[in-house]
This record gives sequence, structure tokens and C-alpha cells, in this order.
Amino acid sequence: MGRIQYDASALDPILSTLFLLCASAAAGLLGSLTGLGGGVVIVPLLVLAFGIDVPYAVGASLVAVVANSSGSAAAYVRDGFTNVRVAILLETVTVAGAILGAIIAGFVSKTFVTTVFGLVAMWSAYSALRPSPHTVEDGKPDPLATKLGLDSTWPSKDGMRAYHVRGVPGAMGVMLGAGVLSAIIGVGSGIVKVLAMDRIMRLPFKVSTTTSNFMMGVTAAAGCGVYLSRGQLEPSLCAPVALGALLGSMLGARLLGRMDSRVLRLIFAIAVAAAGVQMMLKGFQG
Repeated sequence: MGRIQYDASALDPILSTLFLLCASAAAGLLGSLTGLGGGVVIVPLLVLAFGIDVPYAVGASLVAVVANSSGSAAAYVRDGFTNVRVAILLETVTVAGAILGAIIAGFVSKTFVTTVFGLVAMWSAYSALRPSPHTVEDGKPDPLATKLGLDSTWPSKDGMRAYHVRGVPGAMGVMLGAGVLSAIIGVGSGIVKVLAMDRIMRLPFKVSTTTSNFMMGVTAAAGCGVYLSRGQLEPSLCAPVALGALLGSMLGARLLGRMDSRVLRLIFAIAVAAAGVQMMLKGFQG
């Protein structure tokens, strides 16, 4: 499969850079607060609004995901939200999936990539609105999680609260698929990670989102190397997108502790669903 040439002359340098910077900042803010990553907004933005070829949009999005994670991960760890032990354990599997996905992406068509993106976006919108079927206090400690030292505490509005981690093997299997998805469609696949930690491991939601955000940068970085080797990381795209995502994620880190995510999740679900439909239509139209 030959490389697709990126035509930078098709964009007005000043206006496109400013627009990309602002839009990426908004995507970084949403990604930081929800743990879903900004790629789910950035990829359709580049493809639909700017007419960028999918491989270059995916490459720029992966760079933005790295910036997004870097901007807020330190603050979340400092504040006690992120479960670093869980992140490191799951990231070993996710990185392997990301490398595999980046290799696979070089042999699949644009139609396949955009269709997969649309399906994932629709599932993300649906999942973001579903209430959690459990409370974090349900059940007893899991022997494997206890042996690995994964149980921890998180800073709720009522003070520090303890929680137990469960379902480690099942979550690791889901994370392998999350890594593949991240590299193929250029998003942090945060929705898959959040669902695995929230539904399978039964972590508090804010712990799930912040731990997902911590992991996303490493996962995306593993895929960036492959896109760089193909010449599909265009500086004129990556620079404003990464800077915007970084600024947005830093703002999100300041807001997370005091923000009610219900309205934000609704807005995010609507935007993601719309982007998913548009990307699927573009894929079917070739």
C-alpha cells in the first residue's frame, strides 16, 4: 500500500492553525475530563472539515492523545485519582495491542478505518450515557488484585474512600483490543479502557477516567512510531493539534475534582454520535 501524499497548500496557514488550536483545546478538555481521549473529535475534524487523508489525520490525533495525557496525568496522580499500579499492569498489554494495530493499519482501506471509527464512536456515545450497574463497595476483595496490590483509595467529596479492584484477567483481554483500536483509528480508545475499569474492574468512575488518561499517552506513543516511519506525521498538523490538546487537558485537570460530569457526558455523547455518523457516511462514499 503506497503512501498518501499530504497537500499542505490546501489549507490557509493562519486561519487553519488557529481553528485547529481552538478545536483541539476543546477536544483535549473533553478528553481529560472523561478519559475518552480527544481523538474521537480530532479525527473527524481533520477529515471532514479540512479534507485531510485518514492516515495523516490518525497520525496527528495520536500525537494529540500523547499531549492530552501528558497535560493532565501528573495532576491526577498528585491529587490521588489515578491508580498507577492498575495503569502499569494494563498498559503492558495495551502497548502490545497498539503496535499490532499500527502494523495492521498499513494494510487496511480507508473505508474500513472510517467505518470502524464510526461504529466505535456510536458505541462510545451509547456507553457514555449508561448508568453504572454497581457501586464500588459491592462484593469482597479479589484475591488476584489483592496479591498484586491494586486496591487503593480515591478523594471523593466526603474524603478519601477505599475501593477494591476486581476482574483483572478480563480487563487485560479488553485492553489488548483497546490498544489495537487506538492505533487503527487514531484515538486513545479511552471508552474501551474506561468501560473495562468501570464495568469489569469496578473502579470509581473518576478513577477509571483518570487512569485511562494516564494510560492513553503511552498507548498512543507506541503507535506514533509506526506512523512516523511511514512519513504520516505532518508537522503543520501535529503542532497546533498537540498544543491545543495540551492546553485543554491542563484546564480539564483543574476542573475534574469539582465538576458534575452528567451534562458534559450528554454533550460529549451527542457530538461523538454525530461525528460517528458523518465518518461512516464518508467511508461508505469512498
